[in-house]
Amino acid sequence: MKSAVVIIVLAILGLFLLSSSAFIVKETEQVVITQFGKPVGKPITESGLHFKIPFIQKANFFEKRWLEWDGDANQVTTKDKKYIWIDTYARWRIKDPLKFFETVGNEMGAQSRLDDILDGETRIAIAKYNLIEVVRTTNRPMEMAATYSGELSDNSEFTVKVGREKITRQILEKISKITPSYGIEVVDVRIKRVNYVESVRKKVYQRMISERKRIAEQYRSEGMGKKAEIIGKTQRELEKIRSEAYKKAQEIKGKADAEATKIYAQAYSKDPNFYKFLKTLETLEKTVKKDDVLILSTDSDVYNLMKRAK
Repeated sequence: MKSAVVIIVLAILGLFLLSSSAFIVKETEQVVITQFGKPVGKPITESGLHFKIPFIQKANFFEKRWLEWDGDANQVTTKDKKYIWIDTYARWRIKDPLKFFETVGNEMGAQSRLDDILDGETRIAIAKYNLIEVVRTTNRPMEMAATYSGELSDNSEFTVKVGREKITRQILEKISKITPSYGIEVVDVRIKRVNYVESVRKKVYQRMISERKRIAEQYRSEGMGKKAEIIGKTQRELEKIRSEAYKKAQEIKGKADAEATKIYAQAYSKDPNFYKFLKTLETLEKTVKKDDVLILSTDSDVYNLMKRAK
């Protein structure tokens, strides 16, 4: 009976020691074994079941995947004395877990160290170049675009010689020489946002508004000039059309009058008395009204005409 109890106790103790010594490493993890706080052996980078001395040794797990660093926006002065906020981000990983553990301890310590390194190198790099180099990457033309100084971008002073992309590559190159001493590899650095400081931003906005108003007024002026030109041209064309139409109408009217006169002459020449009769009727129609009293002499043509009518 006693031997059975001893076997059970030993089995439980064995299972406890086994569970304390065994640990599983995932595909996304890497481990540094420490003994009394000091690392022993090489880092474990292969996934699977591994063992350590229970109670004495400890497994310290670290991320194997790429990690994100997102720094705070920092105020920086450019070479042309423009005060701006620079907001950057980077991608990094733990390349040498043993060195990483010995220098920074954990991810929080690494983030703090990266803050110092990345912010410092970014500040140094930005200070070497004018703002236009930080804002743009190429000299691609921008239609009716205003530069940061509020003037149209047609000045050689605003030509990009290095550009934002190359500046970030320079920062990455400098950082890549520093971070390996901490067991860290930085793969990419980017500028997320560039903005003026608050004191300068209001003045810039005012310059931008003034510039937009000036351009709008220029458009309006050009539009009014074009409008006057179109109206003048239309008026000239209208007068020309009217003149030609009047000329054409007068020509047609003259020909019609001549033709009518010719017809009248031919008709009246055949019977002069009939012509005289018609003219007399026209005269009476125009001069005598309904209630008028007409006094005629006996030898007048009207009297003779009326006498014949009876």
